[in-house]
Parts: sequence; C-alpha cells; structure tokens
Amino acid sequence: MTLRVLYFASLREAVGRANEELTLPEGVGTVGQLRDFLAARGEGWDALAQGRNVRAARNQRMARAEEGIEAGDEIAFFPPVTGG
Repeated sequence: MTLRVLYFASLREAVGRANEELTLPEGVGTVGQLRDFLAARGEGWDALAQGRNVRAARNQRMARAEEGIEAGDEIAFFPPVTGG
C-alpha cells in the first residue's frame, strides 16, 4: 500500500523532510501502526513515538490511532497548535 505522509512544524524539522511517498509493509494498517513504523526509523523519528504529543489527520480530517488507512491516503502528523 502506498500513501503520502506529511510532516509539519517541529516534526518536519526533527525528521528532516516535509513529506514523502511511502510504501507500507504488511501489518501497518492504522494511523497508530504507521506512527510506530515511522518512529522505529531511529534518530529524529522518535519525535513520532507513542507518548509524544502528536496529532494526526487522514485526508485532512483529524484521525485517531485506531483509524484504518488505505492506499492513496494522505496522512499528516503535526504537533498540537495553540494560537492567540
């Protein structure tokens, strides 16, 4: 399954890229599993590790960790945003 992953703000800085096209291995079928897969890449990618305050969106709608993903989806990861 291939999808597009976007990284915003401090996550973009931590992982060193704004986006990528990614082909997922078997067993990665939810937003949470994708996050775990990415965090396992090592240094910098641990910014996506469980327990870190990171939000996700699937096709521009907020997504929970257990939400399924499909080929062609766009998944975005970003830190919580505050404004004033």
